[in-house]
Amino acid sequence: MRGAKGGEVMAGDPSELEWAIDTLVKNYNKYSGKGCCCRKRNGISKKDFRKMLSHQLNHMLTDTKNKQSADKLICDLDENHDGRISFDEYWNLIGGIASPISCLIRQQEESVKFTK
Repeated sequence: MRGAKGGEVMAGDPSELEWAIDTLVKNYNKYSGKGCCCRKRNGISKKDFRKMLSHQLNHMLTDTKNKQSADKLICDLDENHDGRISFDEYWNLIGGIASPISCLIRQQEESVKFTK
């Protein structure tokens, strides 16, 4: 795995967090076309973003196969209005999904404490 400046940062097996971050970055690159010599893109296109939603987030988000819902999400995420989802905009999506999950986990942990 490479660090922010491209140097090797890990020897051995990555931690769960490092593996998760690597997976998120690879997912972004897969749908943005980065790392592919035949496509030079800046961000994920609307078409590829809809594909990513339906293939990668269909269990966590509702209406991922609904074009209008996906397009609304794209408009909400696309802060610079360039019609593409940049890595920072993609990261906002990930944070928006992770935050409510974190709250649910905390609530479940609290309810377990009170039932013991």
